[in-house]
Amino acid sequence: MRLLVSELTHRYEDLTVLDGIDLTLAEGEILAVIGPSGCGKSTLLGIAGGIVAPTAGSVRVEGAVPDGCLNPITFIFQDFALLPWRTVEDNIALVLEHHRLSAAERRERTETGLRRMGLWDFRKALPKQLSGGMRQRVGIARALAVRPAMLLLDEPLSALDAQTRELLMDDFLGLWRREKTTALYVTHNLDEALRLADRVCVLSRRPGRIRELVTIEEPRERRQEPSAQAHLAEVRERLWHLMKAEAQMADREIARA
Repeated sequence: MRLLVSELTHRYEDLTVLDGIDLTLAEGEILAVIGPSGCGKSTLLGIAGGIVAPTAGSVRVEGAVPDGCLNPITFIFQDFALLPWRTVEDNIALVLEHHRLSAAERRERTETGLRRMGLWDFRKALPKQLSGGMRQRVGIARALAVRPAMLLLDEPLSALDAQTRELLMDDFLGLWRREKTTALYVTHNLDEALRLADRVCVLSRRPGRIRELVTIEEPRERRQEPSAQAHLAEVRERLWHLMKAEAQMADREIARA
């Protein structure tokens, strides 16, 4: 599926959060969105997923959904959003309960998610018995149980330590290689963007406007090789310069106020 955002503007009463966003997310693409705090990244994600109505402009989704898709667009959040009284397998199965599926198909989808995310041995555990990384694996498995055509990810790894983040990035890329799911990925972490994304959308300070779209030319499968590091360092420096410039301009505006 493709996502097409056209002339998108959003306001909260008198506060303009997003202004004039034009963006196309190709089928199978991972597009990372970065920018200063408060620039409207999460609002953009909410509008793309249909849970926030934009003040002006349009968002369209085009293309066929994959076989077995129960929910074309699915969110993965930062805070895991697990029900503490339900086991791992029951948290994953939760998203299937209101669909007309046989008991066998529910079991198959739940078991597939458990095994893909390395959770089979923890299927009877409660969320409180899991580490942060394991809880986020449950959240990802739950999102994938509906076989979405598009994932909207709101800083899904930001609450995790560096080692766990690296492992989950490996997991996410493994899933992407199998499913080729289109993904809009909001993050503050430049290394995540460089590791995962095809392109990076840099938003300006509020109101969020597209400052630049940066394409990462290096193929994903080679990005951890020594030969790729010079190119990735150059892209990282460019992204950091854009982010730093926007943050400094925001600070100057605050100082003048």
